[in-house]
Amino acid sequence: MTGPATIDDEALDWALRMAGPDADWAAFTDWLAADAARAERYDRAALAVADATASIALAMPPANDDDGEDPIPAPAPARTRRFAGAWLAVALLVVALGVGLWRMPPRSRTIATAAGERRSVALADGSRIELAGGTRLRLDPARPRTATIEAGEALFHVRHDPRTPFRVEANGLPLQDLGTVFDIRLLGGRTQVAVGEGAVMVDPDGAALTLAAGEGVIAAGTTLRRIRQDAGAVGAWRDGRLAYDGATLSAVAEDLSRQLGWRITAAPAVATRLFNGTLETQSFRDDPTLLGALLDVEVRRAPDGWTLDRR
Repeated sequence: MTGPATIDDEALDWALRMAGPDADWAAFTDWLAADAARAERYDRAALAVADATASIALAMPPANDDDGEDPIPAPAPARTRRFAGAWLAVALLVVALGVGLWRMPPRSRTIATAAGERRSVALADGSRIELAGGTRLRLDPARPRTATIEAGEALFHVRHDPRTPFRVEANGLPLQDLGTVFDIRLLGGRTQVAVGEGAVMVDPDGAALTLAAGEGVIAAGTTLRRIRQDAGAVGAWRDGRLAYDGATLSAVAEDLSRQLGWRITAAPAVATRLFNGTLETQSFRDDPTLLGALLDVEVRRAPDGWTLDRR
């Protein structure tokens, strides 16, 4: 794989080339796709070039000074000369700044999936995160062994390093891996954590609750409730199995919407009804009305999707 210094050089080259009038988008796209690390490096280079260009534009004199004298004919249009001068100035400024450009504080990166979409993200340390539909995850390059899940559900496969534990924040709940495969789901105002392998410490600086494989916790506000869960079922959403433990039908509808890409809502008459059990999405994916028998509701076609209501 290309080393960081080389990526920085290439990113800077592409940032300068893409700012020009003859940008080669096809080649640029191929360059980005060849290495996941390139997108972030390019963003930083493009930002530096944009900042440099703005500074130079402020410093350059007006292109046409109306001093009453006839302009001296030029071998090329003024627009071309101005562009070439600005381009050279940007290049010289970038060279002068040199390594300093790459000392800019890296920005956090948000990864999001649409409803019904899934995505796998490989981290530099060998860890991997699988995102379910409707999920939003934030990564901080300045702290590569951290992640924040802001919405949805994600399955973490963490490469354990006791010297630098991997930490996740989920809806204000801090977690720390202890050599782990674990799932985090944000749903209906609750945060649910389930451990498939290894162990996870919940709230390491507070409650310090350790969960082993086959255990989980449901956090609602400041309350933590430990639960038992089949370790083999952790991350089962990838196979279309969605498990619920005392979730409201409103939350179930929200989860189904995320996972399947449909719009499903629960009418007020059933929204707060609790559901415990597992739904196999394969059994009703082609016909949402079959959810009626599984949830003891009527499933009605709505203008923008489906509605769960009292029978």
